[in-house]
Amino acid sequence: MSTVDTTNYDSTDLNGFYSWTETLRGIQYGPGCLETALPKFLDLIGAKKALIVTGRSLYEKTDVVKQVEAVLMKRDAYGGVFFEIGQHSPIAGIRKAQKLFKEAGADVIVAVGGGSPIDASKAILYNLQKENGGPLLKQIAIPTTLSAAEYTAGAGFTNDEGHKIAVADPQLAPSAIILDAKLTLATPERLWLSTGMRAVDHAVENLYRPQVPPPLKHLGYAALADLFVNLPLSKANPEDVNVRQKLQIAAWMSLWPQRFEKYSAVGLSHSLGHKLGATYSIPHGITSCLTLAPVVALKAETASREDKEWLANALFYLRIPPSGSIDKDILILSDAIRNLVRNLGLASTLAEYKVPKEDLPLIAEKALGRADDPVHSKVVKLLESLY
Repeated sequence: MSTVDTTNYDSTDLNGFYSWTETLRGIQYGPGCLETALPKFLDLIGAKKALIVTGRSLYEKTDVVKQVEAVLMKRDAYGGVFFEIGQHSPIAGIRKAQKLFKEAGADVIVAVGGGSPIDASKAILYNLQKENGGPLLKQIAIPTTLSAAEYTAGAGFTNDEGHKIAVADPQLAPSAIILDAKLTLATPERLWLSTGMRAVDHAVENLYRPQVPPPLKHLGYAALADLFVNLPLSKANPEDVNVRQKLQIAAWMSLWPQRFEKYSAVGLSHSLGHKLGATYSIPHGITSCLTLAPVVALKAETASREDKEWLANALFYLRIPPSGSIDKDILILSDAIRNLVRNLGLASTLAEYKVPKEDLPLIAEKALGRADDPVHSKVVKLLESLY
């Protein structure tokens, strides 16, 4: 006689708030949807001339940007392309793109690529609004990675001193998003899979991030289930467009668009990634590969009962038998994340990126927001373990 495991920790956070972002007009998804989706969205938001914002590699080494250019030219809506957006969105590139946007007489940005061009485009539009007044102009995002920057209303970029800073406004969220998996085929494997781990990071940290309501946490569970299945499948068969499309949808579920009543802090893995990424030139996807599993393990020691319950229940969606102990279940989840990173060929160390050990206390302090945080010493030890 078979039995059904009834372990289900009783989360009790039944109070909260949810609102859809004001800006997003639509998400079109499906292999090959670019040609019909982009004209539709231009009409929907009333845009006449678009500047494409992207990175150099995508522009010079693939035909992805040329496909977008062709659609815009067919509509007589092409205002040029700026392809000097680097990793972590340096401010120098943002300034150049602002100048080109004005010279082209553009009224919309079409951001093509990963989180850097999408966040850079938000910063460009933010700065233009500060310069000129009036409403924020709009962005159409065409992501080719799984970093999910297109679903947020904030933008992170690197200032002249090499520090990651952010701007946020509900109107900065892209007005339209096009998820065309065919456009991701040219994305390098390491970038594709590591940004998939970034999506895993989003889904896991939303289980304990402040102000995330229960329905979105359950979407995070669904995202985790799909990411754990389809990331290895995509590594095994990179040309499978259907698997890639499923991963784009899973990344969407991992960071479902929402408006917060007030600023909602990111989780510790993201905060550490922000401090490590720009300063030491570590890609965001790789920072998630480094930090997420040990941060989850730390939560077994430091998290509230409520947050522990949400984390432990993730095992059900990953089809991993529970241990009967909430703290052990969180450690099992941490091991599952670590094994996924290893199986995807993404394991690395801080030593590989030449992060000085003497910097670790300051990195922990900046990630936590204060030097006297009760878990500061534990976070320093966590970072030491990444060598």
